[in-house]
Formats: sequence, C-alpha cells, structure tokens
Amino acid sequence: MFRLIVRAFALLALLSAAASAQPHVFVDAKLRLHISDAGVFEGIEVTWTYDDFYSMLLLADMGLDRDGDGNLEKSETILLDGFDRQWIEGYQGDTYVTRDGTPEALGAPEGRGTTVENGLITTTHFRAASGPADGLVIKAFDPTFYTAYSLVGPVDTGALCDAVILPADLDAAYTLVEELLYATPSSDAEQDYPQVGEAFADTVRLTCAS
Repeated sequence: MFRLIVRAFALLALLSAAASAQPHVFVDAKLRLHISDAGVFEGIEVTWTYDDFYSMLLLADMGLDRDGDGNLEKSETILLDGFDRQWIEGYQGDTYVTRDGTPEALGAPEGRGTTVENGLITTTHFRAASGPADGLVIKAFDPTFYTAYSLVGPVDTGALCDAVILPADLDAAYTLVEELLYATPSSDAEQDYPQVGEAFADTVRLTCAS
C-alpha cells in the first residue's frame, strides 16, 4: 500500500509538471527570406501574430485599446511597437537557421512594423545574414516550449529558391516529452522541465538554383 501511495504521488507530481509546462503563448509565424540574385542569403523577415488571449493581456497590461474595439490608434501602436524586440543576452529570437547542423549567424532584430487588428497583435522584424542560401534549414521554436509557434506557409523565398516545409512529427514529440519526464525525478520535473520545443517545430528546407 505504501508503495502504491508513493507511486501515486510521483505520478501526480509528474502530471503537474507536464501541465504547468504546456505552452502559455501561441504564435503564428510567417517567414520571408531575402536572397540576392547571386543566391546569397541576406536576411530573414519574421512576422509573429500572437493569440487573442495573450494579445488581450498585453494590451490591458499596457493600458492600450481602452475602447475595447480590438484596434489601436496610431499613437497607441507607437507605444506598443518594439515590445517583443527587447531581447535578453543569449536569447536567439526563436528563429534558428542552420547548414549541415551548424548555426548560421543572424543579426539583431530590426523593426518592420506592428499592427493590431481584431484584437490580435502582429509584429514584424528583420535579421540580417550573409552566406549561400542553398541548403539552409530553418526552424521557429521556443526551446522551453513556453511559446508554441505554428509556421504559416508558404515561405517567401523569391524566384531563385524553393522552400519545402516538413511538418513536425507530433506523436514522436509527445513521446519524447513523456520519456524525458519519466527520466526526471518527480521532485525536479517542474523546475527542470526538458527543453523539447524543437521537437514540435516544423522544418523549412531551402533549395536554390545554381
């Protein structure tokens, strides 16, 4: 009986950790790649549209949209612009570009506009880059899975390149979460929740003409 009780409490702790670590923010992400006529990857434009609940909370916290019509005056939009570009040191911007498994450097985010329509906040930023575009792999994800990104295609690459979106294997992702949680002591499961965000990310593969 004692063992059953211990196992029950361990299971409850595990379930509690899993529930608390579910995504809290949901974002639709669109990507537009800047590629020169010579096939050089010059940067990536990232557009994020936040879910209605998070948008509502943020607008309320900042004291915006006081008339509650889901849209902002120009002066209010100016106050909102840039709220998601104040990145702490080490933050990668939840956009990862690699070639053969090696990360490609991306520049700091440059604002390209903020809008609010029907209560949804949408922001766009640009990150400069340099290097061949062919063979690039791009993913949008939060390693901690606090924010869940849904990649909205197609990916704009211009005329020289084609982008194929490979959907994430969600069954494998959830299996990974379960395996990692069961391998983590129940007392540490909530604090040391495994970084599984990449497992839920779609993959963009780029192919360019020679």
